[in-house]
Amino acid sequence: MLMAGAAVSGLALAAPASAQDGTTACLITKTDTNPFFVKMKEGAQQKAEELGIQLQSYAGRIDGDNQSQVQAIESCIAAGAKGILITPSDTKAIVDSVQKARDAGLLVIALDTPLDPIDAADATFATDNFVAGELIGQWANAKLGEEAENAKIAMLDLAESQPTVDVLRDQGFLTGFGIDTKDENVIGDEDDPRIVCNDVTDGNEEGGRRAMENCLQKDPGINVVYTINEPAAAGAYEALKSVGKEGDVLIVSVDGGCPGVKNVEDGVIGATSQQYPLLMASKGIEAIAAYAKDGTKPETTEGKNFTDTGVNLVTGEAVDGVESIDVGEGTDRCWG
Repeated sequence: MLMAGAAVSGLALAAPASAQDGTTACLITKTDTNPFFVKMKEGAQQKAEELGIQLQSYAGRIDGDNQSQVQAIESCIAAGAKGILITPSDTKAIVDSVQKARDAGLLVIALDTPLDPIDAADATFATDNFVAGELIGQWANAKLGEEAENAKIAMLDLAESQPTVDVLRDQGFLTGFGIDTKDENVIGDEDDPRIVCNDVTDGNEEGGRRAMENCLQKDPGINVVYTINEPAAAGAYEALKSVGKEGDVLIVSVDGGCPGVKNVEDGVIGATSQQYPLLMASKGIEAIAAYAKDGTKPETTEGKNFTDTGVNLVTGEAVDGVESIDVGEGTDRCWG
């Protein structure tokens, strides 16, 4: 049973009689409020109903709530689940619990956020998060043109613990922008003077607003803002708007959710890298079904150590040399 205070949604869907009848799968997300994870849950539910699998869903109180995820894994083991889909809040701290589940015979698949190390899970279904960051970095550099050399950049990351998704997107953005990242496995060790602020947002709007306010106190001349996701971007925009600077700053992000694409259309976000969480989750449920049937485990995408579920840059202002889709296509595809 999860500790009091953990935001947990546990549901067992009535499964029609099928080859998978009696199979239980678990979905453990970072929160149940971020639209990204809401869509992920929707994808898992739809596919579970289709395949006749009972789905139990759990979520932490906030992004970074590792303890609730540890307790959720314990619940899944106790329930006799055949597999777990997890978006880990702390990609290192959760590894021992994941290993316990694997030792108990469960298939564990990381969604969106690789474990550290990545092979601590049986498989990973995710966007190439480094490429997602790289695309928005390339776009921002091209959009600024010669002024990219004079940029003042605020990096609004996820958490102090630097989970893998945080590092990959951050370092991808900097690489795309043309900044030496020093150690690609570490956030904040760069010495490029264009980076004037690093702060964390907890991946939500309130955190984005707070981090942006902190960065503006350090340097009110900031003109480029990288954000870990679109809720953080929305918060950053509100902070900029409150001091009349919303028209002077280029914001880029990652997610590609329907609200985020609308923010691209409205000029809140200049460009965002679109992910496909519904696909991640539905493919994850299919993999658990296959494992329950005959022990088959997922294969990785050729040349990568995970299953790549794709990414597209969405912007209303295409630039030469950076492949992108427009807002219309981004809206049609948002979070499939």
